[in-house]
Parts: sequence; C-alpha cells; structure tokens
Amino acid sequence: MKAAVMYEKGELPQYTDFPEPIAQNDGELVVTVKAVAIKHFDKGRATGKHYSSNAPREGGKVVGGDGVCLLADGTRVYGMGVSGMLAERATIDSNRIVKIPEGLDNATAAALPNAVIGSAMGLRFKADIQPGDVVLINGATGFTGRVAVQIAKYYGAKKVIVTGRNAQSLQNLLALGADETISLVQDDGYFKAQLKAVHAETPLDVIIDYLWGHSAEMILDCLKGDGSFSHKSRYVSVGSMTGDLIQLSAATLRSVNLQLSGSGLGAWSKQQVGQLFTDILPEMFRLAADGKLKIETIGVELENIAELWDLDVPDGQRLVVTML
Repeated sequence: MKAAVMYEKGELPQYTDFPEPIAQNDGELVVTVKAVAIKHFDKGRATGKHYSSNAPREGGKVVGGDGVCLLADGTRVYGMGVSGMLAERATIDSNRIVKIPEGLDNATAAALPNAVIGSAMGLRFKADIQPGDVVLINGATGFTGRVAVQIAKYYGAKKVIVTGRNAQSLQNLLALGADETISLVQDDGYFKAQLKAVHAETPLDVIIDYLWGHSAEMILDCLKGDGSFSHKSRYVSVGSMTGDLIQLSAATLRSVNLQLSGSGLGAWSKQQVGQLFTDILPEMFRLAADGKLKIETIGVELENIAELWDLDVPDGQRLVVTML
C-alpha cells in the first residue's frame, strides 16, 4: 500500500510503499482510510518535539494519529490509529471510534476531532464551564481557537473575548461568536490596560490558552489582586505556540482565587476520555452536520505529502489528506 512514512525525526515524510497493517488483537480493526488531517500534534510527534512522541521504528513509521475510515462492512467512522493513519489502510482502536452522521463530509469529520479535543476537553473537564461564564481565549485565530470560540458559546458562555496577532482573523471571529477582540500586536502596556479594563467590567471566569509564553505572563499579571476578595478564574493551558516556559509571580498566586491547570494527553481521566467518544464527539459531529459548527479545510493528495508537510496554512484552516 501507499503511505506517508517518516524514517528519521526531523525529516520530511515520504510517499512510498509500506507493508499492509495487521490487527494484533481483538481490540484492533483494519480499516480503509478516507481522510486524515495534518495537525501540529502530528508534526510535533513526528519530529520528536511533542512530549508524547516516540522514535521512528526501524524501517520507518507511518505518520498520522487519527482520521476518517471505512470498517469492513462499509460503515464510515472516525477512528484513533494504532498504526499510522496517513496510508491507504490502517489499524484503529475498536474502543475509540465514532460513527459519522450522514451529511458530514470526510474532510470536516477528519479535521474537527483534534480541535474538539483541544477545546471541549479543556472547557468541560478543566475549566468546568458554566452557562453565563465570561471566557478569554488566548490565541484564538488558529484552527482550534476558532472551534473553541464556537464551542464556548454552545456551552453557554455569556461573553467570549479573543486574542491574536492577525487583525483580519480576529475580525472573522466576531462572526463565529466572539464578542470582543484584543490584539497581541500592540505595546504590552496597552494590551494589559485593555485586558484589565475587560476583567474589571466582566471578570474572567475561564481562560483557555493556546500560546503560553509572554502573553500568558501578561494575562496572569492582569489577574493579580490587591489583597481584597477576588473573582475566581480558571486558567487552562492547552498549547504553547509562543514558548514553553513562563515567569509566574508567587504574589499573583497568593493574591487571586486562581485555578491553574493544563489540558492534554495525560491530564484527563479514563472516564473523561471515554466521554469524548461516547458523548462529546458525536454531539460535535451532529452540530457540524447541521451547519452549527463551522470550520475550513484545504483538501490535498497523499502523494504530495513531502511538499505539503511544512506548508504555511492560512489562519483558521486545516490541511486534510483525502484518499479516493
């Protein structure tokens, strides 16, 4: 079969022939792959930059962690790969599949789950979002951030404030449910003054952060209290696009009712991951099929994987490899 194979960390995946996958136990299913999204997570694991990455096996490793596929009986499902998914066929975990509803195209079904994982899991299980909450999404102009805006509103957020660098992308978020934008391309003092004014008027209940780095330092500094009673804020780190380390003042932690946590592989319970497949993803697929959850994808071919791997994709869009 044809597949996208990584032979060494840091190299580009190659379109080449690779042995057919074989199910190793009753918990694995051999499937025909129809669509796979190329995500930062996949790239991070392939290059060894993500904390969950492993070294490529001798003889190469097929990349891609999840996608849309057909079971032996023709049922169309989203599945988590046991073998790499960027291939004509793959093995998936039989306990981690979701049937795809009629009316939802393969590209959308392949691209949506990673963004749902990167938004709904943090909003529900780490931030415990409640109807009426005020939510700040730091770094919302990316693909997952755009989904997070829509899901936050779906979960009942009263107000969603978004940050980002691209002015046009920030404006586009207003049509997806964002209520206010704050540019990261401005003087630190202006950024903090704008955020402090927002927090004073409508205290932040939830912060979902895809950037970390310097912007996280500024946001946390804006939450710092003065010794009086403070509003509880639930800060959830989901990504670190602008830096893995920050400086955090102990005075900030002592002066504000702050819950600081992360949302990612290893941070969720087994029960919560189970809910992702039984409840959350089916619900989000249904919303997308009904046109109530909107994303943008760019369809590409598997044979062009080497040229596409490092392609600079516009804000808010995702590459999806589709197979005939």
